[in-house]
Amino acid sequence: MLEIIYQDEHLVAINKPHGLLVHQSSIARDATEFALQMLRDQVGKHVSPVHRLDRKTSGVLLFAFDKVSEIAMHQQFMNAETDKKYLAILRGFTPDAMDIDYPLAKENGTMQDAFTSFRTLQRAEVEVAFGKHPTSRYSLVEATPKTGRMHQLRRHFSHILHPIIGDRTHGCNKQNKFFKEQWDMTTMLLHASELGFIHPVTNEKIHLKAGLHDEFKRVMDFMKMEH
Repeated sequence: MLEIIYQDEHLVAINKPHGLLVHQSSIARDATEFALQMLRDQVGKHVSPVHRLDRKTSGVLLFAFDKVSEIAMHQQFMNAETDKKYLAILRGFTPDAMDIDYPLAKENGTMQDAFTSFRTLQRAEVEVAFGKHPTSRYSLVEATPKTGRMHQLRRHFSHILHPIIGDRTHGCNKQNKFFKEQWDMTTMLLHASELGFIHPVTNEKIHLKAGLHDEFKRVMDFMKMEH
């Protein structure tokens, strides 16, 4: 059963687990379960996703029950009128706060503006040697993307040389291998923790929060981070 964190007659939001695809995709033919079908079966009616989360990203995922709400919410996401917050565990000690203003290329090569702010919540030094270093250093950050580009946070954190742990595409393969061997951890440590938007029908301000999943908490525990 999916964890439903919000539901009314127009919208429904879940706390998506790591590793679950939003819907069927030609790029992930191995998947047999999808959030869309699971949620539809759980609530017993048709749902449409109004935004996306990568397969390995967990957290707030919003769906609409009707076409009007779906289109209105699509617009809010496209116009960057939603407030999104993510939690991520990154390699190394990150600055206390930072703005990343770094354009990203679309698949067709067109450059798009991309802007992310983040602040560092906690840092951890783990007494396990990594490479030439006697210890391993990590940071828990809260990121606020101001734009919504493909893999924006993953690419931005990679750009500043603090990649997200468990990111296969844009991350550090040595770190990912290290986490797999040391702690049997293959999850990408990126979680969509909060989402704020204007309700498309009632015009109320809605603020949703999604708690961390067990695997993210397990990593925080062995890093002696508070959650």
